[in-house]
Amino acid sequence: MALFLRPSSTSSAVKIVSPSKSDDPKPLSKQSPSKKDQPQRQCRNILIYGSCKFQDKGCIYYHPPVRSILSYHQVPPQSPPITEAMSSLPAQSVNAPVFVPKSSTPILSAATPSVQPVESPVAASNRTSPSRSNVYTGWTNPAEYDEDGYDDPHGQHPFIPPEYPSSNMDYFQPPSAFIRQPTNYHLYSNPIPEAFTYNHFISDTIREELQKRSETIHTAPAPGLGLPDEVQGYHTLVPLEAIAGDRRKLGNWYSSVYRAVNSSDGITYTLRRVEGYRLMNPAAFGPVEAWARLKHPNIVQVREAFTSQAFNDNSLVVVYDYHPNAETLSNLHLKSRPPTFQNGRLQQSKDSSLLSEHTLWSYIVQLASAIQTVHDAGLAVRVVDPTKILVTSKNRVRISSCCLVDILTYESRQSQDINILQQEDLAFFGKLIFELCCGQVNAMANLSKALQTIDKNYSPDVKNVVMYLVKPSPHKSIRQLLDMMGSRVLLEMRETQNAVDRLEAELMSELENGRFVRLLTKMGFINERPEFGKSHRWSDTGDRYIIKLFRDYVFHQVDENLDPVVNLTHVVTCLNKLDAGSDERMMLMARDEQSCLVVSYKDVKACIENAYR
Repeated sequence: MALFLRPSSTSSAVKIVSPSKSDDPKPLSKQSPSKKDQPQRQCRNILIYGSCKFQDKGCIYYHPPVRSILSYHQVPPQSPPITEAMSSLPAQSVNAPVFVPKSSTPILSAATPSVQPVESPVAASNRTSPSRSNVYTGWTNPAEYDEDGYDDPHGQHPFIPPEYPSSNMDYFQPPSAFIRQPTNYHLYSNPIPEAFTYNHFISDTIREELQKRSETIHTAPAPGLGLPDEVQGYHTLVPLEAIAGDRRKLGNWYSSVYRAVNSSDGITYTLRRVEGYRLMNPAAFGPVEAWARLKHPNIVQVREAFTSQAFNDNSLVVVYDYHPNAETLSNLHLKSRPPTFQNGRLQQSKDSSLLSEHTLWSYIVQLASAIQTVHDAGLAVRVVDPTKILVTSKNRVRISSCCLVDILTYESRQSQDINILQQEDLAFFGKLIFELCCGQVNAMANLSKALQTIDKNYSPDVKNVVMYLVKPSPHKSIRQLLDMMGSRVLLEMRETQNAVDRLEAELMSELENGRFVRLLTKMGFINERPEFGKSHRWSDTGDRYIIKLFRDYVFHQVDENLDPVVNLTHVVTCLNKLDAGSDERMMLMARDEQSCLVVSYKDVKACIENAYR
């Protein structure tokens, strides 16, 4: 690893200083006096910071009295410098109205006539002009958000504060609830190639959806629910369904679903609670072990089951994997929609609410694959119901609440043949397809009308599959069903491979994030360490000084108006070159503007590695 030393004749860093007297071609008698012979040259620290900490420690520059440094409230920002002629004001000026600025940001101005008022970098970063606003400000207008917390695309940009009219308000009351600020996802990666613009399983807004899931996992429960603090090592319970009013029943029992965090691993899980259940035989928990070993991408994983009295009753709790923001097939496709007015009449929407055949076949293939895995393991699903099948992402379905019916019906299940239960799974599967095709619950109540709907809107292959499932036959199996739709299975496999390509493209755009975090972490450890302030290896005379100047070069640049340059492209480009150790050179300027260093990214990388070690 190369070690970057102080600028010398052998180093690639070239220090740029002002020329000496010997290099000046003019005669000695006509040379201008040096900077040390100019006691009236005003100190730059007064202009930039408002004070000089070396004023009483031998600073050779001129320091004006404190009374001559006028504040912003005394002199407008655009007023000319104060001269001696302006100091003699008439007596009538005492009764002049007081100037009240629109902003309380201080601006320091010099007292000498040769220096214009200079705005501090802090004031420049806080100042917002009508022509160019800083979109990275932390202020958020709550009126620009919808119910999901996202900004209105037709409204004002949520990061730009509006211009409030002057009023008699003494304060601005902040919003009571936390409002999430949406991230500009387009700034973090290259655009998606045209070949990946549409995918059957990957949404075009995958970044926003992942962000929503992360926030859903960390949301706190509402107060006053009366939930227990802990249930068998699971804490922070949040209900996912209504726990009062109109509730669903699972057989003869009321059930409720909660989200909770496991104390041992810190992972969020789903708890399905059955109220008023009394365990009569411990052998009823036997199927839990078999279901826990069963793993399939279209089945919600079963973790464990136990009984608890934490809810002030005898409850059965089954633990599953948690998929945030998932919806059931019933809510997504079978929920009754409000009627609409067409030609002056109130009509129900029919064809517009029907499921597309491409999506329907995708659901059929995924559920058939899950049912086959369960039947091959010698088990039965028992919950092929639209209220128990989750849509966890775009066109991805998973069967939930498995193993729960086996525990509740343990006594009666002992006298039933597993083949009969598997035949019931196929019958329920056919009923589910009927409901999805017709868009309503209990579509098989009018079988002739349901078949007419399928003939009108779907291909004959859909009718053949659904009729095979609903016709009673002791010899039908899920494997025969998969043989009937072999071409559809190949189409599903093609869509899956396209989804893998899309995910790889998304992953490629995120590879640079880990490198940037490591670089910024190292620079954060190195820069501005107070315990090494007097060490020559960490001070402004050592090679660590280059790291400090590089940090200013990347993040602290200003434009001609002394406004901060907030350019993410510049930051990404510099950090990429630094991580690669490029031989390209750059000029780093000191904060006092008295010296410059010309170094390469390779030299800065060597300094960072040596300092970090």
